[in-house]
Amino acid sequence: MNTSLSDFDSAATSPGYDPSYVFGERDLKWSSILQFPNVTASAYDIGVQAKPFEVTVNDQAIFAPSADDGQTGFRRAELLPAGGDAIVTGRKALHFSLMIDPQRPLNYSHEYQLVFVESADYSTNQLVLKTGTLIGSSGGESKRLLLQGNVASLPIPTLFETPFEEGQWYNFGLDMDFDQNTVEVFFSTGNDSLLSQGSAQFNDLSGKGQWHVGVLKKPTGNVQDITREGYQESGINEGIIYGGVFFEDNSSNCFETV
Repeated sequence: MNTSLSDFDSAATSPGYDPSYVFGERDLKWSSILQFPNVTASAYDIGVQAKPFEVTVNDQAIFAPSADDGQTGFRRAELLPAGGDAIVTGRKALHFSLMIDPQRPLNYSHEYQLVFVESADYSTNQLVLKTGTLIGSSGGESKRLLLQGNVASLPIPTLFETPFEEGQWYNFGLDMDFDQNTVEVFFSTGNDSLLSQGSAQFNDLSGKGQWHVGVLKKPTGNVQDITREGYQESGINEGIIYGGVFFEDNSSNCFETV
């Protein structure tokens, strides 16, 4: 509970995240991007006296992998959990909760990636939680949470989906076997205990890589390169609230629920 926003700016004090990635202009710091919202703690946070945090994006949230390579098609800010290969090998459980901030609403005509793992060679996302209108989809705006498997698969597998509404926590537990390439989804809302959403499903988890937790807003429009092209409206102030983000070893099949 004593963590301050400035703690996220330094490797010496950050509560388990890389202080250098992933955000926009190079003089930004996490302390200017994150917020501690005034909301009830998530079920994961209550027992350890932790507090939720919010990842926000605005017009300056343009990540540049190099000085002359700005991703102008995206608006993005994602925390990278520490842990290296240890959290993308063996059998692991990822827990997290998320909540809508009605004061910083998303624009659901766009596609958003909220929690995802990006392979070490940057060629795919092995797991990705999305909301909004998926690029290439037909119909109106979609206010749902959609957990997809490896996006290099054809077709891309849907592992779980649920409506995404204001006023409550959405709690996830992902039981991931990186050796057997399987994922079992656990889910609940509010303070309810996690429940399995079905048996473990095959999903290609190979490629190791890095987890991301935050907001990656994709552009609209029919474009060839979504990282640098497409439409992003100006004057945005958007965010997603997170709670209880943590990994644990699950080699003994002891998946922990809330």
